[in-house]
Amino acid sequence: MVATTCPAVVIAAPASGSGKTTVATGLIGALRASGDRVAPFKVGPDYIDPGYHGLAAGRIGRNLDPVLVGADRIGPLYRHGSADCDIAVVEGVMGLFDGKISDPAPEGAAEGSTAQVAGLLGAPVVLVVDARGHSQSLAAVLHGFATFDTSVRIGGVILNRVGSPRHEQVLRQACEKVGIPVLGAVPRLAELAVPSRHLGLVTAVEHGGAATAAVDAMTDLIARHVDLDAVRALATASVAAPAWDPATAVGTPVSGSPLVAVAGGAAFTFGYAEHRELLEAAGARVVVFDPAADELPDGIAGLVLPGGFPEEHAPALAANTALLTTVRELARRGLPIHAECAGLLYLTRALDGHAMTRVIDIESTFGSALTLGYREAVALESSLLFVAGQRVVGHEFHRTVLAEQSAAGWAPAWGWHVGGAAAKEGFVGGQVHASYLHTHPAGNPDSIRRFVSAAGRFAEQHG
Repeated sequence: MVATTCPAVVIAAPASGSGKTTVATGLIGALRASGDRVAPFKVGPDYIDPGYHGLAAGRIGRNLDPVLVGADRIGPLYRHGSADCDIAVVEGVMGLFDGKISDPAPEGAAEGSTAQVAGLLGAPVVLVVDARGHSQSLAAVLHGFATFDTSVRIGGVILNRVGSPRHEQVLRQACEKVGIPVLGAVPRLAELAVPSRHLGLVTAVEHGGAATAAVDAMTDLIARHVDLDAVRALATASVAAPAWDPATAVGTPVSGSPLVAVAGGAAFTFGYAEHRELLEAAGARVVVFDPAADELPDGIAGLVLPGGFPEEHAPALAANTALLTTVRELARRGLPIHAECAGLLYLTRALDGHAMTRVIDIESTFGSALTLGYREAVALESSLLFVAGQRVVGHEFHRTVLAEQSAAGWAPAWGWHVGGAAAKEGFVGGQVHASYLHTHPAGNPDSIRRFVSAAGRFAEQHG
């Protein structure tokens, strides 16, 4: 017998910049404050919004990305992340129907879009509309979104950044014309702005107490201006598949419980909740450390260096010279190291002139252009994570650049095509896999099993 699915609402918008994160985060906090156990989710590969969701919910924020994990895993991952909750709030990505760009364009919802995820969950959409500049014509906008894809159910609207009581009245009349209920009307409040930088919002970890204050303000705003009972009444979800299980995904755990260190702190904040769950299910003991302040624990058998903003914290990372030396020596001895994006930069010789570990003898700098997008990659070399020829879908998201794309003694990790041009990216050598490409562990559980197995062998050889 399959357990009842936790009900959900999907927070979407006609376009980016409409205020989805403010509304979703505030709604999560307001529902929690009123007594609900709330499961927070984010559509797509975004690592930043889930940090704010987690603060509001008091539990870790999770991602639902059909491009990275496959559409068949969305329902199971949702059930896994919402198993003990009363309601889930799923924040969408970009506009409701925006997703992976493909040629030709799909007839229905784009892959990876909020609309696709809402359909996979059987959950209603709450459309957040930036009310600035809107009047009676809002009815036509809502009519278009409600009828563009009838498999997507728009259950309500939250009017955001409303200018005045009269403005609200006109907008409510427009919504009434198309039969879409208004769940709330939120006034314009500039003080809710959260600091941003070149890759989006400043992460909740970096923003510290100010992030908590911002979440509290969002919570109070939504609690005062959104009908929480109407949201609860609207929420529903229907997922037939059983919950995702990390132990089933990785199989029999590796013996010996090898110790795996995962970089955290302000510089390494990009990671998926399922990564640690899979590492532990595969038999690893996991410890989180801050490369800006800590040393590695004794008996380390594997090192994970996830994404983040090392360019913002390069001086602090460079100042921990003891750790830089330790990582370089352990890499030379064959320590299994999995490095993504920020982790890749940490393994270079220098980042913006600040000394890094020098595991890979190239330099990295902050660039002028953002590199962003999904990549359909093939592993060019066998490594501790992947087998040569294995195909993986990943995501690039960075503004740093490498002085060179190759280094002596290293093979490229990935090959893919961008705009018709072939590209090679990343570095494989010894027991190190370093790349700009972010992959989702739940979409590639075998890579986690291979990594923990390598850590187990290292522990046996050097224990």
